[in-house]
Amino acid sequence: MALLHVENLRVEIPLGQDTLHAVRGLDFQVERGEMLCIVGESGCGKSLTSLALMDLLPRKARRTATTLSLDGIDMLTQSERQMCDLRGNRLAMIFQEPMTSLNPAYSIGDQLSEVLTRHRKVSRKEALQRAAQMLDKVGISNAGERLRQYPHQLSGGLRQRVIIAMALMCEPDVIIADEPTTALDVTIQAQILRLIRDIQKELGLAVIFITHDLGLVARIADRVAVMYAG
Repeated sequence: MALLHVENLRVEIPLGQDTLHAVRGLDFQVERGEMLCIVGESGCGKSLTSLALMDLLPRKARRTATTLSLDGIDMLTQSERQMCDLRGNRLAMIFQEPMTSLNPAYSIGDQLSEVLTRHRKVSRKEALQRAAQMLDKVGISNAGERLRQYPHQLSGGLRQRVIIAMALMCEPDVIIADEPTTALDVTIQAQILRLIRDIQKELGLAVIFITHDLGLVARIADRVAVMYAG
């Protein structure tokens, strides 16, 4: 059985008397340790697909599917509380823009440790130790100092590394990376791509990598799914 099984996924958004069929019958499976790239031009429904998998769609959007399961768990029948238990724990996401993914009012240490204390019975001290380990794993030096800093004090590349560390805090089964390098300059893009690929191989994670860049796909994908107009 595939780790993540998606069959006939649809996302519909009401627009007055009409309905926008943003995602139209998407099918794919992801195995453990596999990098699946979903590629398509801007506006084809890639990001809505990632939000549908996380059950984080806009309020008016409607998600349906024949099958949507994670390691045998039917995600279509999960309550909001049950989905909160899955998100960040077994299913994590790396968003496109790190500055909007981090809370500017909380330190990096607070935000990383909260992920672990939400899903594991650990003390704050243990959570901060884990956070420091994850910052080290994603290539951020002086972890103790970084944990005390706030998002605005970090560069875009460092913020994206923090987001990756956050996704790794609970050792999820699947990570969804939605255009994670778009907001970064070319040099930093290459570093972040290498980091995601190296961590995926080291930990045996399933990664769904969403992008519009076919050249990038050729370098990192195990399998490719192409989206066009939903």
